[in-house]
Amino acid sequence: MAQGKLRKDAGLLGLLFVGVSTMIGSGWLLGPMHSAQDAGPLSIGSWAVAALVVGLIALVYAELGPLFTKSGGLMYMSLITHGRLVGRIWSWILFLAYVSIAPVEAMAVVTYANNYIQGMVDPQTQLLTTQGVLIAVGVLALLTTLNFLVLRLILLLNTIATWIKVCAPIGTIIVLLIYSHHPENLSVAAHASGNLANMLTAISTAGVFFSLFGFTQAIQLAGETDNPARNIPIAVIGTIIIGALIFVLVQYAFVTAIPPELLAKDGWSGLNFKGVAGPMAGLAMTLGASFWALALYADAIISPAFCGYIWSTATARMLMASADEKFASAGMMKINRHGVPWVALIVSFFVGLLFFFPFPSWQKLVDYASSATVLSYGLGCVVLLQMRRVMPEIKRPFKLWSAWIIAPLAFIASNFILFWAGFSTMSF
Repeated sequence: MAQGKLRKDAGLLGLLFVGVSTMIGSGWLLGPMHSAQDAGPLSIGSWAVAALVVGLIALVYAELGPLFTKSGGLMYMSLITHGRLVGRIWSWILFLAYVSIAPVEAMAVVTYANNYIQGMVDPQTQLLTTQGVLIAVGVLALLTTLNFLVLRLILLLNTIATWIKVCAPIGTIIVLLIYSHHPENLSVAAHASGNLANMLTAISTAGVFFSLFGFTQAIQLAGETDNPARNIPIAVIGTIIIGALIFVLVQYAFVTAIPPELLAKDGWSGLNFKGVAGPMAGLAMTLGASFWALALYADAIISPAFCGYIWSTATARMLMASADEKFASAGMMKINRHGVPWVALIVSFFVGLLFFFPFPSWQKLVDYASSATVLSYGLGCVVLLQMRRVMPEIKRPFKLWSAWIIAPLAFIASNFILFWAGFSTMSF
């Protein structure tokens, strides 16, 4: 196969939509109920706190991103400040975090599709059955295959899908508030004690943090945009603002739309919509908005699928960057005539398959993905301060104000995310 090179096909709008697309995936479809079960009305606070933490981390990467204008840019950061040993370790942490996301989204597609094809999700345990795992493997294979398209076409398809994905949660907010708005639900506690602790734990274990960390996609495509100095900071910060607003409002609408009689019967921890796979569609059906439930079933294919699609793109670039520094086989750098790192894509697919077996449900795999990703992002805070110290003369297109305060806060906050996830995350 002819060896090609990466193309400069990603503009500002394309990068922004890539970030938003990776945020609006399965998290908004499944996360609101999981977080409400854990923290009740304080789940709204879970999304707000998570947005603040991710916002701090994103500000750090908004400065670092334009300084590493190669695809897979995250991988190169620690090399400059901490040398090859730390660079090698970080590259593999990044890869193991990124490669788990597409399987998460494939599981979400299967979970909602269980409404059409029965038998893919065990109704008692909510784990994927053998049939469900096989179909999830097929979904992941399809996402990988689509990545063999030219990046320009990938971004075009993603832009179209992102408009649909943004309209879906906004429409859901409007429908839920119109059909059922019970502010009194905000005073119904989830537990007799420990509400604050549950609010913080939900950030890590209910898919809250997981839903917000798509902001780095612009950095991963830095080598494929024509103006990284301008495009990357705007795309990173814009992604966080758009995602945070949507998620907080979705959670508020979900919490206040629950019928009070349903809460009186089972409480927040017993919240469930029997016979319907997918809480947002289940709530819409319960409220009589069946037309919107049907729309959500369609979006439940589009949102997770395109989110996994873009994460597959980024994972391949990450693996290619590792090979560029000889942290992985040189074969990972092979690029076809369409500008696609095809070997890295195939390897990412087969590694991704492994995650279906120890984590056979959406929530279990989300716990792992959240912890692995925040571990990989935390080092960026240290890199920023080190670069300020040893390379003060470098021109910075975006210079973070009060970095000596914001970077340590971001580092501390990211470690709290790991702490809140708990040791049970790795118990499989």
